Amino acid sequence: MQRKAVRGRVLPGIAMLTALAAGAAGLTGCTSGSSGGSTNDSKAGGNAAAPAQPGKYRSLPAPCRAATDSKKLKGMLPAGDSLTPEQRDQMYAGVADASYDGDRHVGCRWTGQSPEETRLLSVGFERVVSYDRTTTSDDDKAKQVYVRRLTDAKLPFPGPTASPTPAAPTPAAPNPAAPTPSAPAPGTPAPGTPASGAPASPAASPSAPVELGSRVLEGPGSEAFLEDKLSPAGASAAQSRTVRIVFRTSNVIVTIEYSVQPALPGTVPPSTETQDKARQLAQALAERFNE
Repeated sequence: MQRKAVRGRVLPGIAMLTALAAGAAGLTGCTSGSSGGSTNDSKAGGNAAAPAQPGKYRSLPAPCRAATDSKKLKGMLPAGDSLTPEQRDQMYAGVADASYDGDRHVGCRWTGQSPEETRLLSVGFERVVSYDRTTTSDDDKAKQVYVRRLTDAKLPFPGPTASPTPAAPTPAAPNPAAPTPSAPAPGTPAPGTPASGAPASPAASPSAPVELGSRVLEGPGSEAFLEDKLSPAGASAAQSRTVRIVFRTSNVIVTIEYSVQPALPGTVPPSTETQDKARQLAQALAERFNE
């Protein structure tokens, strides 16, 4: 009778230990599941792409001041003798374009007149901003704007292009049936040589002015191109030349337009001089942005 009572007491104790072990195993399983979930969340957060950095330039300089270089402007814009010193200073100071957002788009214009010609100059700054920097940075967006303008100008994209090397001409085989030219008699001038006393052929006419034309430039800025357009010739109107330079520096697009309009018909503004003046100003503006 006493042995039965002990067995009755031991069995409930074993059952209790079994229940406690099962509960501990359940808690361990929940903890393991929770830990696995947090690990997956941290991995997902780590794989998220960081937004692109904003562009280098957060604002724009005043274009009238940025382009104010007395030597360059005086070389690009003539001032009539009738102007007073105050009028000259006002002319070289330029006139700012109307702008509703001075941090995104600004411009300035100048006009110089003389009895011989009229010259027009304009400078514009555009700061490009990407509205979705999760996919496109400000610089990449500015590059897209530049490429679109390059395409509109119908200019090729810059890059190395291998020009085909022309093959050397193969010398023609002598024709045995052709007559052999005989030597001229003594005292007879050679063919093509003017006879004694005959006037010499007129000298070659001077070559036409060099036309540089529109093209992609190596600088200023990260990338640049130049357009050179000459207006059609007319019986009573002189031809005007307009040089336009567009270059990109980081997330800013700079546009320069320089026009020369002669007063006398038949006068053509030289391509080389007009382009050189515009390029010098473009280089000065690029250096201004890099300061």
